[in-house]
Amino acid sequence: MSSREPNNMHVPEPLFNRSRMTRFFNLFGREQIHISIEGLRDHKLRSFLTMLGIIFGVAAVISMLAIGEGARRKTLGQIERLGLNNIIVKNVIEDEDNPEESGALLSLEDGWSIQDILPAVRTVVPVIEREYETNYKTRFTDVTLTGTEPGYFRVMNMQIEKGGYFSTPDDDLYQKVCVLGADAAKMLFLVEDPLGKAIKIDQIWFSVVGVLQYQPVSVAGNTEVNLNQHVFVPIHSAMKRFEQNPREAELDQIIVQIRDSKFVVSSAEFIEQVIYRRHNEIRNFELIVPEQLLRQSEETQKIFNIVMGAIAGISLLVGGIGIMNIMLASVLERTREIGIRRAMGATRLDIRNQFLIEAIILSLLGGIIGILIGYGFTFAVTIYSDWETAISLWSVLLSFGVSSFVGILFGYFPAKNAAELDPIEALRYE
Repeated sequence: MSSREPNNMHVPEPLFNRSRMTRFFNLFGREQIHISIEGLRDHKLRSFLTMLGIIFGVAAVISMLAIGEGARRKTLGQIERLGLNNIIVKNVIEDEDNPEESGALLSLEDGWSIQDILPAVRTVVPVIEREYETNYKTRFTDVTLTGTEPGYFRVMNMQIEKGGYFSTPDDDLYQKVCVLGADAAKMLFLVEDPLGKAIKIDQIWFSVVGVLQYQPVSVAGNTEVNLNQHVFVPIHSAMKRFEQNPREAELDQIIVQIRDSKFVVSSAEFIEQVIYRRHNEIRNFELIVPEQLLRQSEETQKIFNIVMGAIAGISLLVGGIGIMNIMLASVLERTREIGIRRAMGATRLDIRNQFLIEAIILSLLGGIIGILIGYGFTFAVTIYSDWETAISLWSVLLSFGVSSFVGILFGYFPAKNAAELDPIEALRYE
């Protein structure tokens, strides 16, 4: 191979060569930028009023999308805490005064049937919930007594803070032991260590063997579930030691954990058929499938964010129209100035670029101020309300990009009008 390169070989032009930089400054030179800035500085109030639409438009986009994203994350987090591999079967009694007319209600046999029939099931956890007054020494509080099996804590991903969980032997031997939710422990014991102490639930004493870590609130269907105010006891202890109305359901709910998430939806359909047949084809129960709730919530929040973004985008459009209107008024007001500049040798391109640069500066500066105000408003919402907010990078880039585009788009028409003015007529303008 020859060491000499062929004379006709194409050598690519450098990205930032002198000729390209020269063409750039010919388009927007330092002098034109300086003249545009001076024009804005000479009319501070008008410039500020022109930016207001962009400022509030950008701030609205950022804050509204931040509120929407915060709500989305909170809702999805609440659903995920129920366990995406879990299926919850709950009683539905339409006539509380005559529950027997609702047919057979949830029982331990229902849970055993699901466990035996469905191979995809990892575990089935029965749950009883009752409201009781509980006291320790002179402190009284109402709690939700939850009778369940030890597997409940694993299925619901509940972590222990002090002590431990009750065990399967505790359940088999009807032991009077309990695990306290974080809020229940705080209300009964304040700063005292609860471990080994006895609390009275209704008229029965239970020994505290553990305290759970704080659990964020979750959502089951349309109901918020705060497990921090619950006291957990072995299910057989609850069934044996507390009186139960024979007309009431044996269980309040059954939690079914599926081995693989891809089988959750099909398993839910199968479980529904099993319970439906066992309850004499009476639909006195409901299934809560957190995975389905998650997908539905994601779709709802996506639509919600699009609507909020569109509403905020309209304010950016209004801001762009404001820029165009005030720039048109500015062109009319500075007609004589344009005529003098043309008489001094300025070209149509110089005049167009001067007004276009002014529109770009106003939109960029308004976008930056709008971002700062949007961050401030979002921070204030988080501090002074219970709303969660989350500012995403894409919302900032979107709002700033749209504000810049709007400024250039609506600033071009007034700049074009200014460039097309007849110099002689402009000099005659009073």
